[in-house]
Amino acid sequence: MGHKIFVSYKYADSDVKQITGSWYPKDTVRTYVDKLEEYISDVSEHIYKGETDGEDLSALSDDTIWGKLKDRIYDSTLTIVMISKGMRSTYLPDREQWIPWEISYSLKEVSRKNIRGTAVTSSSNALLAIILPDANGSYEYFTYMKTCCANPCRYFNTSFLFDIMRNNMFNIKQPDKKDCNDGSTVYYGDSSYMSTVKWEDFIKSPESYINKAYDIQSKIEKYNVYKELD
Repeated sequence: MGHKIFVSYKYADSDVKQITGSWYPKDTVRTYVDKLEEYISDVSEHIYKGETDGEDLSALSDDTIWGKLKDRIYDSTLTIVMISKGMRSTYLPDREQWIPWEISYSLKEVSRKNIRGTAVTSSSNALLAIILPDANGSYEYFTYMKTCCANPCRYFNTSFLFDIMRNNMFNIKQPDKKDCNDGSTVYYGDSSYMSTVKWEDFIKSPESYINKAYDIQSKIEKYNVYKELD
């Protein structure tokens, strides 16, 4: 059975690896979303809920754009966030950037009336973050392997993220973790409500990572899910 998937991303971020085979024009995050949309629309039974490439929102007011986004997010069940190196504008607060608002709205339980006039409340979406390679093909701006407690472990630079994303990582209520002598902490199992995967791994098995996000969502009571913007 297909699911309705909303994709949140920084449209024009061009600090990504070129994947189209041509060096002009420069690929952007939207190029990766196109690939994702192709999978959702052509291969899977899922329904893509983001804007299409030819849709120009620049002439619309913020209220109108937000209304369009809310309509798309409301009945979606999975939010995919594309993590890219230029995703976050450091000179703007989170509240003035679209991605945090989209995530926040998708995690909230929102009531609306259906065509019959009956109030229907949405559930918190499952949440999956896909990490995109930067222009040099590297993921190390956000994640890389290191040594923790004398063993290999994966490090995540959570300070790079929007607050609402960071707060939904390592937020399981009863973590299975180990503190290392160097001050780092190793988490085991599904410790984050927002699961993460590198693009190169996701495209090999999209359905497995989508299903994993829904599996975590089914256990949402085990997590301290942050839905509001700070």
